[in-house]
Amino acid sequence: MADDSRSARGSHRRGGRRGRRRKASARRKGWRIAAWSTAGVLLLGGAGAGFLYFKFNGNLTSVDINAALGKNRPANVDNGSMDILVLGSDSRAGANSEYGRDEGSARSDTAMIVHVNAGHKQASVVSIPRDTMVPRPECAKPGGKTSPAVKRAQFNEAYSVGGAPCAVKTVEAMTGIRMDHYLEVDFVGFQKLIDQLGGVKVTTTKAINDRSSHLNLPAGEHVLNGEQSLGLVRTRKSVGDGSDLGRIKLQQAFIKALLDQIKSVGVFTSPAKLYGLADTATKAVTTDSELGSVDKLLEFANSLKGIGSGDMHMVTLPVGEDPLDKDRVVPLPEQSRQLWQALNADQPIPDSVLKDAAGSRTGADGVVK
Repeated sequence: MADDSRSARGSHRRGGRRGRRRKASARRKGWRIAAWSTAGVLLLGGAGAGFLYFKFNGNLTSVDINAALGKNRPANVDNGSMDILVLGSDSRAGANSEYGRDEGSARSDTAMIVHVNAGHKQASVVSIPRDTMVPRPECAKPGGKTSPAVKRAQFNEAYSVGGAPCAVKTVEAMTGIRMDHYLEVDFVGFQKLIDQLGGVKVTTTKAINDRSSHLNLPAGEHVLNGEQSLGLVRTRKSVGDGSDLGRIKLQQAFIKALLDQIKSVGVFTSPAKLYGLADTATKAVTTDSELGSVDKLLEFANSLKGIGSGDMHMVTLPVGEDPLDKDRVVPLPEQSRQLWQALNADQPIPDSVLKDAAGSRTGADGVVK
């Protein structure tokens, strides 16, 4: 799990769809995390019958990011690779209310940039701490109003201000990299997806008892159900230094375990299991409009099915303590520049990116395997 200490394997390139990057026809589910790989993979083979195709198609929710953001975006680099913004929204309304108080709007509780290399054989995943202070560009708000650009905003507020388009716009402003796709999963959808899958196997090297996330696990091997999985990826205070950076370590470890589970379970040998997974997955995710149909998700999933947990290099955005607020973090300028430059050029992430970054000193490495 502690991939922050390793260098990426292989070289990467990038590409797009329709005039944007070369049709790499791919994509994957990752979290809610695991959202990116799960959604696509679980849909494989699910569009056979016409009835099922239209049923699953009707389950999907999509957002037209291209129309919302227009032409003022980073240039497409046509080299066959792909970048996907994966968000886990933490709306506390409705069925999600048991996980916390609804403060009036959802935030991106988990954020990852997934870079799939040009050969679609490896991927780099960059987790963005939700309390990272960054400039936020001007964003359209629901109802036609506009929120002006600000020099300092907590990263996950972008989603609260303007939903998916504002989150994508903020990430593109941070990185200089155009996001080819967008994928979002909410708390309840994530939990149901894990239950449909039959749980996820993990090993905890230390006991975890976290009142905030309602998770109580002794050290040892476990098969986590949906509620426990959700608790794990939300656990913070009882692991390592209690920071959000430590929670990211748990999320990264869980994603790898989830990918291993997806590959090991006999999804396609059981029509009933496949139906349940496809139905749950298509209800659980929100995508950009270019992935907003079952056939496009199938195409995407097919191009990514060769990527396993061992083919993913997972890192955390290099950050340090915010000098203006000790409870927040800020990107380390030089390391961040190197990181985005490497992804944009589809190259391995250099070891120097992780040097001196706070994410490598959380004490949460190796707690979950």
